[in-house]
Amino acid sequence: MTVYERAGESAATGRTPASDGMPDGGRRGADVPARALPDGALPDAGARALRPHAEDAFADELKALAAADDRPRPARWRLSPWAVATYLLGGALPDGTVITPKYVGPRRLVEVAVSTLATDRALLLLGVPGTAKTWVSEHLAAAVSGDSTLLVQGTAGTPEEAIRYGWNYAQLLTHGPSRAALVPGPVMRAMAEGLTARVEELTRIPADVQDSLITVLSEKTLPVPELGQEVQAVQGFNLIATANDRDRGVNELSSALRRRFNTVVLPLPATPEDEVDIVSRRVDQLGRALDLPAAPEGMAEIRRVVTVFRELRDGVTTDGRTRVKSPSGTLSTAEAISVVTHGLALAAHFGDGTLRPGDVAAGILGAVVRDPAGDRAVWQEYLETVVRERDGWKDFYRACREVAP
Repeated sequence: MTVYERAGESAATGRTPASDGMPDGGRRGADVPARALPDGALPDAGARALRPHAEDAFADELKALAAADDRPRPARWRLSPWAVATYLLGGALPDGTVITPKYVGPRRLVEVAVSTLATDRALLLLGVPGTAKTWVSEHLAAAVSGDSTLLVQGTAGTPEEAIRYGWNYAQLLTHGPSRAALVPGPVMRAMAEGLTARVEELTRIPADVQDSLITVLSEKTLPVPELGQEVQAVQGFNLIATANDRDRGVNELSSALRRRFNTVVLPLPATPEDEVDIVSRRVDQLGRALDLPAAPEGMAEIRRVVTVFRELRDGVTTDGRTRVKSPSGTLSTAEAISVVTHGLALAAHFGDGTLRPGDVAAGILGAVVRDPAGDRAVWQEYLETVVRERDGWKDFYRACREVAP
């Protein structure tokens, strides 16, 4: 009996069995009305999740891919590498099922990431904030293992126990170190079950805690010295980490740890059309999850938000004729999604349901002006030299002037 087995899979995982009274085949996020909870009661397992996990939100697509997938699959993979790439990039199956794209970007990057997970090297997704690193890691884990929840969220205060294991202190004080007292962390669970673990914001984690991954990734084992035992990784185990380019110098990865990763750099969207496509898809998904009505003329404002963000980010207008100053923020695609989603909420609850310039102006101002001194001047100059003179942008210019401090 291994250390992990005695710890108890169902108790340690925190995941409800699929048949445990959950509607819709046990899928989280089923459309079941939420009920008021009495004091001290636990949430209703059948209530609709605000943000279902990838394996639940896209369960139908994953099922269709698995049925159509006749290619070789690595040990314990739910899909073949080809099917995993198709799940991320989108496509049509022979039976007519349409697989929606989860990531819009170079196919080769996705193929390299997927093939890395089929080897003994871990995967590091690197890029500036807002390049869909977390989104890609979640969908990779969902497609490969059917479980994207084995997650360690990196922060400055992440302890080593979050990566390795912890203890049930009631059991520990009563009986001392024992298998029953051990609480496996996400990485230990992934090793024991042959699944994919995720570590978000790896460079935010203190360096000594980062290095606890070296033995896991090189020797494929996790020692438990308190019990004189270890957990060995079984076939199918791998790890996906994400890190921001902007975090360089915070907690740089040691050369020993970096060698254990194959690094894939996720770029910003290559063209305005790609970015508009990404924003519109995610806004549609978020709008449906939040029960926001679809904006009949929302594409015009989505294109406007993307144009503003790209011009300020690149330091030049789309026609290449005017140089503009860039603010201190990243103005990422993720922030554009947030601005448009907030605008939809304004249009739905305080307007006529149509997304207009006034609905996105305040959100853009909040995204651009992070430093009240420097960024405000950058924004004012952009408004007066670019927005004011652009044909068809008069309403947007007036809306931005109205919300300007």
